[in-house]
Amino acid sequence: MSASRTLILCWLGLAVLSVASVQLGNAGATLLMASAVLLSALGKAWLITDGFMELRHAPRMWRWLLLGWPVAMAAGVLLALQFSL
Repeated sequence: MSASRTLILCWLGLAVLSVASVQLGNAGATLLMASAVLLSALGKAWLITDGFMELRHAPRMWRWLLLGWPVAMAAGVLLALQFSL
């Protein structure tokens, strides 16, 4: 697949995930909805890391560091939400 086609698909994926996260955020303030919004954010982080930054073929350490940080943040947000409810 050409680079421009990959970038266009990444843009489309980011747009869809952004609209989905806004719609899920407006649906209600439950732990399940917050989890869905965070899952959408993790999908966007994956698209940015693998698509725009083109780290699909990078050394594993860099890829895991850049994909692990959003997972750690999402886990922290979910833990904070669980203890606040």
